[in-house]
Amino acid sequence: MAEFVREVMTPGVVAVRPDASLTEAAQLMRAQDIGDVVVADGQEVVGVLTDRDITVRAVAEGVDPLTMSAGAVCTPGPVTVAPTDTVAAAVALMRARSVRRLPVVEDGLPVGVVTLGDLAVSEDPGSALAAISRAGSDEGE
Repeated sequence: MAEFVREVMTPGVVAVRPDASLTEAAQLMRAQDIGDVVVADGQEVVGVLTDRDITVRAVAEGVDPLTMSAGAVCTPGPVTVAPTDTVAAAVALMRARSVRRLPVVEDGLPVGVVTLGDLAVSEDPGSALAAISRAGSDEGE
């Protein structure tokens, strides 16, 4: 079993600026075959934007995704972890904050993301979530 976040995280970060349109963010998600992007202003992580955020907070409200910004719809002030944090600390944060993903930040820069799926594959490889996560990663997810 992994001890540190760096051992389970998905390295690399797909990010958009806060002023990027929701259409731009959604197109990036589609191109990268992912369900979320980090919203970063320069080198600071200011939010996380998920495909669900776009659907529930914008599309369902009738907002024009060409004119609405990622910064206006994202979940602001995300809880982050460092690659050197323990997996147990990441799990505790996810549980306490009811989140499914945590940006991994090192020296102020986003370097990866750790998700519930990443943790399931590492910590409980026989679980249904781990199997689903592995299947998704085989498809480029």
